[in-house]
Amino acid sequence: MPYYPTRKLTILALDPSVKDGRNMLRTQIEIPNEALDRGPRGYRVHIIDYDSTSNVLYPAARVRAGVNRDDDLPDDPWDHVADNELLKDSEFHAWMTYGIIMKTLSRFEFALGRRIGWSFPGHQILVSPHAFSDANAFYSDRAQGLFFGYFPSLDGKRVIFTCLSHEVVAHETTHALLDGLRERYMDASSPQQAGFHEAFADIIALLSIFSAESVVGKMVDLGMPNVNATTIRRSDMTPAMLRSSALLGLAQEMGSELSGIHGQALRRSVSLPPSRDYLSSSEYHEPHTCGEVLVSAVLNAYLEVWINRLRAIGDDAKLDRKRAAEEGAEIADRLLTMFIRAIDYCPPTDLQFCDFASGVLTADWELNPKDEKYDMRTSLLTWFKAYGIDPRSEGSPGRQAGSWDPPPKATVFAYNRTHFESMRADPDELFRFLWENRGPFNLNDQALTRVLSVRPCVRTGRDGFVLRETVVEYHQQLKVFARELSRLKIRKPDGMPEGTEVTLYGGNAVIFDEYGQVKYNVGNSIIAPRDKHQQRQTDRLKYLWQHGAFNPGASKIRAFAHTHRMRRTGWYRSVDIEQDEEG
Repeated sequence: MPYYPTRKLTILALDPSVKDGRNMLRTQIEIPNEALDRGPRGYRVHIIDYDSTSNVLYPAARVRAGVNRDDDLPDDPWDHVADNELLKDSEFHAWMTYGIIMKTLSRFEFALGRRIGWSFPGHQILVSPHAFSDANAFYSDRAQGLFFGYFPSLDGKRVIFTCLSHEVVAHETTHALLDGLRERYMDASSPQQAGFHEAFADIIALLSIFSAESVVGKMVDLGMPNVNATTIRRSDMTPAMLRSSALLGLAQEMGSELSGIHGQALRRSVSLPPSRDYLSSSEYHEPHTCGEVLVSAVLNAYLEVWINRLRAIGDDAKLDRKRAAEEGAEIADRLLTMFIRAIDYCPPTDLQFCDFASGVLTADWELNPKDEKYDMRTSLLTWFKAYGIDPRSEGSPGRQAGSWDPPPKATVFAYNRTHFESMRADPDELFRFLWENRGPFNLNDQALTRVLSVRPCVRTGRDGFVLRETVVEYHQQLKVFARELSRLKIRKPDGMPEGTEVTLYGGNAVIFDEYGQVKYNVGNSIIAPRDKHQQRQTDRLKYLWQHGAFNPGASKIRAFAHTHRMRRTGWYRSVDIEQDEEG
């Protein structure tokens, strides 16, 4: 039998509560084809369906021949299975979870132009679709896995499985992938760095769904009056109507059961009205709430671009449904690529939303400088600013506004003592280059410096333009006592004892072009040369001190389970976001 690079798999388009008439809305996704063992177990994902609540290990899902076939051969095994059978079929649960994880992983690798590793030692992430009885799901780097819960519905007549929510699985997978790309982003640092993990996971989950034309076509006006199979009323395609549609909710089934309101999504960030004051308010220090500011800016930009494109389609009253869905899916797909690529252009430590905004604008400008068809960057810049997210860089004349600038022409790097080919594969050779250029990179020579990653990549733009870059991430760490902070121009938090040990962090993402020249140097030095008050370090230490990071017994466990539970119950304590639940 010939080998096909991809396979198709039937999954639920969103979750069991979203229906096409009387039946659950399904879709087919295309995922990488690989040799699989029972589980399924592949080279990157291993499904081990163990339920810790009932102490039950479900049988490993079988590998069926149907999922290896293309359009000329029979459909996959679940295409025609009845809804009630799918909901009870643990094998389907395992395959749907596996499929969404692999789809998300392959989307990241396509956008970044390289393979991506997990943050932990090992190549396979462990996944439990029925891990415990609780309305929760989370990623754990310590357990090297993704864990999905289940819980009874409000009426007690059925069980809600978080592994059957497309958004939830994609959200948790994104946490794991982002941790592999930027391991310091789960450190306690600021509300925005904690919020970014949640925001980015929501953005990727939603855009992944929007990029599927079949889903957009079915759900764009779901719940609205006068639904038609072939057309959409133009009056329904307004920002206000779309913000309330099923398409823009996250985890609708979970939200309905937890809130008691049918159709209430777990989060509907797009409904947050524009304001430049959110990020300076203490009310937005909880990670999910803070992250909703960024999500809202992105989703409103998406709606603006989509609606602008629809003005050229159809007549004054109606729009062709298929054409409208095509445009919505193409826009979402491009935005998805932009946001994933932006991670390479973001600082590896102490991330702020303003850094991500500049990263997004730079990543897209590099491959699509004209942006003529959609004018996406203009909409993104407008909505970022509407929510108080001003790009960290203004962007030089002739470049994209808000994008990062290359190093100043006065900056001279020494290239004659290192070999670029070796640097692309050897972190030690790369460190030599950094050390030879510690002045231009503003390295603190008293700090511990570590090259975290060296990643050659090849990216392709919409017009076929190929961009070759090498992305390097390095990190610095300096331990001092609180009494030494004044010497570094950093203000000690009020009440902190002089003998408290403090760790300062810095680090940069360095982008090399295909000729080995430094193209961008994006990051945060331990001591900022142009900041007399060292405001970044001062603010970070103040936040950590106020939130208990220096308390005896404060845990450094990066607990997504706890963070998600706080958001779900509407409860947030002013404590370190990484503190142990019993702390």
